[in-house]
Amino acid sequence: MKPRHKRALLIVAAVAVIGVAALLILNALNSNIALYVTPSDVAAGKSPQGQAFRIGGMVKDDSVKRDGLTVHFVITDLVKDIPVFYTGILPDLFKEGKGAVIQGRLDSKGQFIASEVLAKHDENYMPPEAQHALEQARKNGGTK
Repeated sequence: MKPRHKRALLIVAAVAVIGVAALLILNALNSNIALYVTPSDVAAGKSPQGQAFRIGGMVKDDSVKRDGLTVHFVITDLVKDIPVFYTGILPDLFKEGKGAVIQGRLDSKGQFIASEVLAKHDENYMPPEAQHALEQARKNGGTK
């Protein structure tokens, strides 16, 4: 085989290896991305289907019900409410009337099955997406 053919074969093999590595990296990143949506978006059917995502808003007052390690509560953006089911230990700062971001999936009944619950840690801070969603909800529909 001529040296020119060996170099061409080496270049083709290197491009193929880089292509396969890029596909594997993109697939891993895509499967780990959790999009952020509001309860209004979920109610409107704008949430990812069959994929984990994050939903954020306020924990509705008088909605937290505990059954052992399973907790049922409602997350709201003050326009739409989404029931949430979580099995595990909640963060210490998780309270009714406070902000929370929950990661999980929707089941066939429209209930959100949470895999992770994050509570707002500071009275003055709210993620920009959550703040914007609450402002839009207040502007468009007010409170229930």
